[in-house]
Amino acid sequence: MNSNIIEIDLYGLAIAFLPVLPVLFILYRWNMGTGHALYSLTRMLGQLLIVGYFLAYIFNSTSLLLISMILMIMLFSSSWIALGTVSSYRKKLITNAFIAITAGGGSVLFIVIYGVIKPSPYYNPQYVIPLAGMIFANAMNAVSLAAERIVSELKRGETFIASRVTALQAAMIPVTNSLLAVGLVSLPGMMTGQILSGVSPLIAARYQIVVMCMIYASAGLSAALFLWRSRPQLENILVEKPIPPR
Repeated sequence: MNSNIIEIDLYGLAIAFLPVLPVLFILYRWNMGTGHALYSLTRMLGQLLIVGYFLAYIFNSTSLLLISMILMIMLFSSSWIALGTVSSYRKKLITNAFIAITAGGGSVLFIVIYGVIKPSPYYNPQYVIPLAGMIFANAMNAVSLAAERIVSELKRGETFIASRVTALQAAMIPVTNSLLAVGLVSLPGMMTGQILSGVSPLIAARYQIVVMCMIYASAGLSAALFLWRSRPQLENILVEKPIPPR
């Protein structure tokens, strides 16, 4: 296939925002406000432009310490963001979220890097950072959904075991749907990006299979670990309410 990558200039980048304008107009006409949408779009633009320059520097780095620091920042950030759905319990559950994402996502990242991709050097940031980002993000979303659902179920008076099953089912819905839809409803972003950059669709499909396996595993392991480790805190907070002495 042709390996020449079509570069998007600033004019083309501006054109990409044209379909956004009707959505902003609808939000305005329906009195939903455009402030949050404009903030989100501006933040997205700024973050991606900054991260583009940042990654260009990181990918040329050979420092294992720097790569490790970036991974730790990603883990701490994903753990904190994951508990935004249950922010009132964040301080009590943050350690569990961090351990769950680190163990669940980290183990999957280790297997993919050293068993499947096998880059040289083994901490090659061009592979480690993007794969870690996909793994930790999916683990974060799964933990977030699991935390929100189990707290809701416990507040309704359900037992912890029943709530845990419901929470894990809810956490796995998005990633399970993506497994069912991939290749049939949509071509995932990574596969599309590789094809656009000139990679053979057969090779891109292999990479996407690896990606789908790793996001499914990281989501399931992280959510299950979080729910398992959080039982004492959640039962003390929501279920076991001791009767004060008379």
